[in-house]
Amino acid sequence: MSLVVSSLTKSFETRSGALPILKGIDLELSSGEALVVTGPSGSGKSTLLYIIGTLDRPSSGLVTLNNVNPFQLSEVELAKFRNRHIGFI
Repeated sequence: MSLVVSSLTKSFETRSGALPILKGIDLELSSGEALVVTGPSGSGKSTLLYIIGTLDRPSSGLVTLNNVNPFQLSEVELAKFRNRHIGFI
């Protein structure tokens, strides 16, 4: 399965405005490649993995898994896609 992430951003709304967590993330992995995400606490590692795993939606940008943008799927189709193609360890 290939993974392409382009110009990914994620922010959360707070009382004082938007809090940016991820800004302009770009990466591409082909089938069989591995990636390690490291960084200090609060740097956005889990947020990035939640978005790639389709458990959260990006604020902007594009994520494609095997040439499918999972965030264009209905909730039912997204759940089926996640069940068939995504796993966490």
